[in-house]
Amino acid sequence: MFLVSPIILLASFFGIKGGNFIYKILRFWARLWYTSVGIWHQEIYEFPHDATKQFIFVGNHISYMDVPAVIASIHQPIRVLGKYEMIKIPIFGLIYKATVILVDRRNAAKRAQSVRALKSALAKGISVFIFPEGTFNETSKPMIPFFDGAFRIAIETQTNIKPILFLDTLERMHYKTVFTLSPGKNRTIYLEEVNVIGLSLKDLPLLKLAVFTQMETYLSRFKNYDC
Repeated sequence: MFLVSPIILLASFFGIKGGNFIYKILRFWARLWYTSVGIWHQEIYEFPHDATKQFIFVGNHISYMDVPAVIASIHQPIRVLGKYEMIKIPIFGLIYKATVILVDRRNAAKRAQSVRALKSALAKGISVFIFPEGTFNETSKPMIPFFDGAFRIAIETQTNIKPILFLDTLERMHYKTVFTLSPGKNRTIYLEEVNVIGLSLKDLPLLKLAVFTQMETYLSRFKNYDC
């Protein structure tokens, strides 16, 4: 992080091209870091993925290790919605602030600002990534209930949703402490694209349920959850 932070901070002044370059640097950093700590990254495509298309990516959230998994797994221009609290982490916080669209769910004005930033990225042809659970899942269930935000933006911008799953991030690092970092596999599962073209906001509950059900089904299949 010390090595890449000056490059990232400099690139952050160069708009969209700078932002896209930052994510390329971060992908390299993520893969290099994985190798150095004994983590092997694997992508499993349950359904074909067209990286030339624009999506709203959504994923399950259970560990700090979800962040490098997002970066390592998505091979197209992307912007990630991230929690404001993460900028308080030394060094990492500087990189985080320069690379994600920040959201502070406690502040309505800042939530609205983050939505505008996400829509702006989509308008420029850049995909976005959102954790629809909004926070870590600290339950024994596959996932906790989703917020509406990702699905509302998908409908309003008519951008299809691409669900992905992170299967092993909790085993690589538990959400309670960073001192649980351990080597091993780190799988990302690409699921079926969910079409939103032609949907209106009255369809939001059914859309959210459809995405939740698909993700829960595959998590249960791979992780043997009892749903």
